[in-house]
Amino acid sequence: MIINLHQVRRVAAVGIALSTLLPQISPAAATSQYLLGDWNDHRSRLAEGGVTFNLAYSSEIAHNTSGGSDNLTRYSDQWLLGTELDLQKLWGWNGAKLNLAIIDRNGKNLSTDANLGTFQQVQEVYGRGQTWRLTNLFVAQSVLGGRLNLKAGRMDIGTDFAAFTCEFQNLTFCGSQPGHLVGRYWSNRPVSVWAFVAKINTTQETYVQLGIYQVNPNYVDDRYNVHKGLFPNFPRGTTGALIPLEFGFTPASAGMLRGLRGSYKVGAWYNTSDSADLLLNANHQPLGITSAGALQRDGAYGGYIAFQQQLTGTAGGFGATVFLNAAQADKLTAATDRQVAMGLQYRGAFDRPADVIGVALGATHGNRRRAEAQRFANALNPGAATVVNDGYETVGEVYYGWSPMRAIVIRPNLQYVVHPGGTGHDNALVIGLKTSISF
Repeated sequence: MIINLHQVRRVAAVGIALSTLLPQISPAAATSQYLLGDWNDHRSRLAEGGVTFNLAYSSEIAHNTSGGSDNLTRYSDQWLLGTELDLQKLWGWNGAKLNLAIIDRNGKNLSTDANLGTFQQVQEVYGRGQTWRLTNLFVAQSVLGGRLNLKAGRMDIGTDFAAFTCEFQNLTFCGSQPGHLVGRYWSNRPVSVWAFVAKINTTQETYVQLGIYQVNPNYVDDRYNVHKGLFPNFPRGTTGALIPLEFGFTPASAGMLRGLRGSYKVGAWYNTSDSADLLLNANHQPLGITSAGALQRDGAYGGYIAFQQQLTGTAGGFGATVFLNAAQADKLTAATDRQVAMGLQYRGAFDRPADVIGVALGATHGNRRRAEAQRFANALNPGAATVVNDGYETVGEVYYGWSPMRAIVIRPNLQYVVHPGGTGHDNALVIGLKTSISF
């Protein structure tokens, strides 16, 4: 096993810092959701006055024992700094809140550096530029007694639409699924765009929501964001709007699996921007025959489901929860056109209330029209032939989430990737470690 000494020193430094900090933490802080406790009651007092803070750190280490061109170890991490202001408590603005969040990402990516050739990264925390980004800057307004909720400002898409947890380390099982397929215009964290979202709670257990999100390639351009990603600017180059629509059912009544919690979401989206056809040029011939550029299609679209249901245990507590996520993007413009993921998480493993065991299996499909275009390009330019991405990349992951205290979760995991990138590349076995700390 080859380990980068700089990465080892960095992990060791974090461990030493925590070891010097932990003895100073009071017994109350040991059961607190925050590593630094309640700041001698100051944090609670600020929250009562309308000011809450969020400071969190997460890191992911990954090492491939097989697959790729080299056996390497890579480390990536993320800092989150955020605050929420209850404008009703602070200034008497009834039902309004202001949310601000900034994310800083650092490190390297095993999928790229070891040439694993995967569609989905084995370190989900990596990506979208290793730099500071403005992730949230929006006002949320609740009206009609909480039945109608409005949000406007800078925000990501995946927090509100097709939202899913991020406890696994492989990107296949983390966050909003459409962003894994059409990330050039569907942006999950840490990317934010100018947007407006309206959510109507039609009953206590059902809702419908609609969003309008700016589509601008600059927001997903790493070079642009190194210099300007931290500012609430409005860059030139907007191409259209992404409009997602979602229907949700969140059963919690005693008549539904004894009141165990569930979440059932069905959604669709439409991007009004022109999108390049994967196979045809402007003359409706295969790309590469002439100098004509790609045929521009009117918009892009897709749909998804995101189901989650607790099956055993106590509501919101220990027990087994299963999930199924599936997304389909249009086959004319999406290089990866569909993904499905399913799994089980069991909370309360070995009679430890906070510990979790997770098991998941998923697949991402390479669009056959893109594969056809790759084959045609290889035939025209055999000296510059590239690997053809045609078929499914299948991924399995298992993890154990250990919480030595409530504010810290350490998740060793094992990932196995079959046919990375939908190709004949060697299967990859990856050993990972994901750590989350809430300060």
